[in-house]
Amino acid sequence: MRHVIEQAAAWQRAGVRFAMATVVRTWGSAPHGAGATMLVAADGRVAGSVSGGCVEAAVCAAAEEVLAGEPARVERWGVGDEDAFAVGLTCGGTIEVLIREAPPEAVLDRVAREAAAGVPVALVTPLDGGGCLAAGGDGVTGSLGDAASDRAAGLAAEGMLGRGASGVVTAGADQETADAAGEAGADATADAGGCAPARELLVQSFAPRPRLLIFGAAEFARPLTAIGAALGHRVTVCDARPAFAVPARFPGADEVVTDRPDRWFTAHAGPVGPATAVCVLTHDARFDVPVLALALRSGAGYVGAMGSRRTHTDRLERLRAAGATEAELARLRSPIGLDLGGRGAEETALSIMAEIVAVRRGGSGAPLTEREGPVHGS
Repeated sequence: MRHVIEQAAAWQRAGVRFAMATVVRTWGSAPHGAGATMLVAADGRVAGSVSGGCVEAAVCAAAEEVLAGEPARVERWGVGDEDAFAVGLTCGGTIEVLIREAPPEAVLDRVAREAAAGVPVALVTPLDGGGCLAAGGDGVTGSLGDAASDRAAGLAAEGMLGRGASGVVTAGADQETADAAGEAGADATADAGGCAPARELLVQSFAPRPRLLIFGAAEFARPLTAIGAALGHRVTVCDARPAFAVPARFPGADEVVTDRPDRWFTAHAGPVGPATAVCVLTHDARFDVPVLALALRSGAGYVGAMGSRRTHTDRLERLRAAGATEAELARLRSPIGLDLGGRGAEETALSIMAEIVAVRRGGSGAPLTEREGPVHGS
């Protein structure tokens, strides 16, 4: 999605007039999720995709009508429609697509610029038309028409950015309405104090991928890399031993580096934050202790280390000797992973990623059958 926004900003700077078509909701076997975007220029050029080729021709026709002066609208295509085979969406899925003219230049430029820099930012567009804005840590650029709506949209964007999610939210409803919508299984609802009328907003989030830092290119690191990448992480594998740090062993990793873990971590500590998970798998105190001491002092949201309980006790004493405080040691997840009763590298990797997800999402790790209330927490 980032490359499409970059293209949109480039077209806008060049004076190209175009419409944007964005997936709003999907059901069944839809090729792309909410937020996928396609650009249709007045001169016939196209960039991006909303369906992998199935409905693009129909989207282009609708975009041409919008560019000719018709209002923004939401179109639905699915296998159950009479024209399903005509437009080509025969995979069994259904998609809703918002088609509107390009946002104001200031809005689009900010989204493209901050997304490229790794700064969390969201593009917010009402489904009923009427404005557009960019929202993030630096506030709001653009407007939905009034200050109350802008505040509601900002809160909606903040919630979606926190989850790195794109989709439709209802913003501006009072809390009673929001609670009722949640119990009914409706889309997420953002409360703006009841000052603004409820509106459905399409929020496209551009948030940096969560990071998974794996220190120790052991056998356990291979499936952990694959599962982490499948869950959307930017994966780094680091090992001081050249024979282990071989990129071909970790095809899902974004980078495989040969370096001392503590030296690499010190040089790359800047982006480490709550969405960073650190997993130390080397089983060698010479490498484990220095990088763990750094990770426990950092803002990393998860720090775990592999080893037996005896290894853990010895590791704690070594970390204390290295200056780690009791508060820092309390953050260490060791032995690493949830108790799934698994064996082998793959099942161990699954237990590690399960713990990372539970920590990040605030989950208990307990069976859902033991819980009451909604399956998915707020």
